[in-house]
Amino acid sequence: MTKGKTPRIVFHILVWVVFIVLPVFLVKRYRMASDFMLTYYTFAVISALIFYSNYLFLVPKLFFKKKKYRYYIAVLVLVSCFYFISGFANGQINNWIARNDSEQVNRQLNERRVPGQPPRRPRIIIALPNARLIGYASYSLFLVILSLSLRLLERQEEMEKTKLNAELAILKNQISPHFFFNTLNNIYSLIGRNNEDSKNAVIKLSKLMRYVLNESGQDIRLLREEIEFMNNYIDLMKLRIGSRTRLYINFPTECKELKIPHLLFISLIENAFKYGISVQEESYVNISLECGENHIGFKCENGLPESNNGTNLSSSGIGLDNLKKRLSLIYPGRHELEIRRTRDKYEANLIIRL
Repeated sequence: MTKGKTPRIVFHILVWVVFIVLPVFLVKRYRMASDFMLTYYTFAVISALIFYSNYLFLVPKLFFKKKKYRYYIAVLVLVSCFYFISGFANGQINNWIARNDSEQVNRQLNERRVPGQPPRRPRIIIALPNARLIGYASYSLFLVILSLSLRLLERQEEMEKTKLNAELAILKNQISPHFFFNTLNNIYSLIGRNNEDSKNAVIKLSKLMRYVLNESGQDIRLLREEIEFMNNYIDLMKLRIGSRTRLYINFPTECKELKIPHLLFISLIENAFKYGISVQEESYVNISLECGENHIGFKCENGLPESNNGTNLSSSGIGLDNLKKRLSLIYPGRHELEIRRTRDKYEANLIIRL
């Protein structure tokens, strides 16, 4: 049983539990005849058979496979068959009720009749067949439309979920090449300047690649795993910053078992190191993360050295656009991403409500 189908099955069970328990309440509350229970449950069984025959078989096997004419014919046959089944069942129930009523009435009449007079026959009421046919047709049409509509809504939900997963997969696949391209550029800048740092950078990169590639099928990760990944990436970035750059990192050591999308914050960190550091001027990068009971807050701030003032940060590449799209798909209406830029500072604040 898939996770998405569990709430539907529970919903169906709850509806039928109410449907089954209701007559017990009605009989006790309004002192209805016990014969009502037999008629009601016969009606409930026939209703369930019509509903689920259409819901489970006819709609997915015919309607969804574009066999519309076969579907309409099958629905007509289904409703017609259960019309005769319903008529036969109702006839048997009515005969049984009539026999019981006749015996009871005869007993009462025999107790009250004048001696010498023949017993009086009970009055028998015959229902009009046209009225029953119209009522049955209307109710059956309601069941067919209800089951078809419910199935269509569920299918639309499944298609939207599939589309969402496909879009997220595309966005996630865009992250890895973009991330490794930037990281390799950083390592390339070290080659020739510091051979030992270059070797350490390759080792760090291999750890990052192992994390990204070994579990690439999972889009949701534990927050503590993402923090470890970000720390490794920042350690790699430290190899290319000089003494004129101040670096402040504040990640929580305990964040319970919170989960977040894979590589969600890395694009903001990349941009901070790409545009916020300079080997010629004073610069800084501040990165912090907090996790509460109902939210996660991420803040990334960096200075803008004058040597980087000509850079167009509003078009900082695929990373930031990718982040915005992922947030809108995964946390619609439950996130706030604020980007602020002044003459000498660039700041990104992200709040996710869990």
